[in-house]
Amino acid sequence: MSANDSSGAPKPSGGPAALGFGPRHPAWHLATWFGVGLMRKAPGTWGSLAAVPFAYGIHQVGGSAGLFVAALILFGVGVWAAETFRRHAGTADPQAVVIDEAAGQWLALIPAGDDMLLYAAGFFLFRLFDIWKPWPISWADRRVGGGLGIMLDDMIAGVYASAVLWGAATALARL
Repeated sequence: MSANDSSGAPKPSGGPAALGFGPRHPAWHLATWFGVGLMRKAPGTWGSLAAVPFAYGIHQVGGSAGLFVAALILFGVGVWAAETFRRHAGTADPQAVVIDEAAGQWLALIPAGDDMLLYAAGFFLFRLFDIWKPWPISWADRRVGGGLGIMLDDMIAGVYASAVLWGAATALARL
C-alpha cells in the first residue's frame, strides 16, 4: 500500500530507493556508513565494526581529543543524514542507518589508545550497551524521535562503553 505525499499523489512503497532517494544523495552514503548498513544480517554490528579502523586512524592523527571531536562532528552530521534517510524510508529507525553506530563506537574507543586488545574490548562493550540499552539509553531510544533520537541512544551507549573501557584500562595499568 502506498502513502500520499504532501500533494496528495501516492508515493511508491519499497523503501528509500523506490522514493528516488539512493546512492546519489550524500545522506544515503553517510547514513548507511557507505553501504555497510545494507548488509542483511546484523547491520548495526557491521556498522560498528566498519567504524573501528576509522577510529584508529583518527586517533593516530589527533589522539583522544581528535577522536572525541570527530565523534561529535559525526554526531551532528549523523542527525541530518539519519533524519534525511528516515524521512525518505518512511520508518522511525531504519535498520540501514548505521552512522549512529559509527559515532557511538568512536566515543567508546577514545580510551583505547594504540592497544588492539582495548579496541576489541571497546567494540564488544559498545555492542553490549547498544543492545542491552540500560537507562538512559532505553529512554532516549523510546522517547527521542527523528534523526536526533536515532543518534542519541548510540552516543549514550558509547559514553557508557568508554567509561567502562577507561576504568578497565586504568585498573589493568595499576596491576
